[in-house]
Amino acid sequence: MKKIVLSIAFIGLSSLAIAQKTAPSPEKMQMRAQKRAEMQKMNEQKQEQHLAEMQKDLNLNKEQVAQINALQEKNKVGRQEQRKEMMAVRKEKMEQMQKMKQQNDDEMRKILTPDQYKKWEEKRAQKMEERKAKFAEKRGEMMEKRGKGRNRGNGQGQFDSPKMQ
Repeated sequence: MKKIVLSIAFIGLSSLAIAQKTAPSPEKMQMRAQKRAEMQKMNEQKQEQHLAEMQKDLNLNKEQVAQINALQEKNKVGRQEQRKEMMAVRKEKMEQMQKMKQQNDDEMRKILTPDQYKKWEEKRAQKMEERKAKFAEKRGEMMEKRGKGRNRGNGQGQFDSPKMQ
């Protein structure tokens, strides 16, 4: 009887430990905010550079430059709103999936004996680790094929080739 109670308590605690997400440290949050600010500044510089190139190549007057700049800002705001909506939908779907997973776990707990449930959870956790490792491996291969990451800081436009300059 004690073994059953202890195994149920162990399973409950281990599933809670696995399910909980650790909050990022203040240092990580600060680094993310700093990186985000740097990226935003870099994007603004690219936008200004692109606008200057357009002005030169297309012989735009100041009024046209101002109109294009306003259009780009309007589109930027629209993209930000769309991104927020997509994130809200994604969060809602994740919550639904978590709820379904919890319901499945509850049903499995009713069907299986405590020992069977423990083995099932261990097997599931092992498979999850294997999937994570496989994903990390594939991601590493993709990064190698791309040349160690995205080519972001070359000063060229996304579709520009050296011939076009």
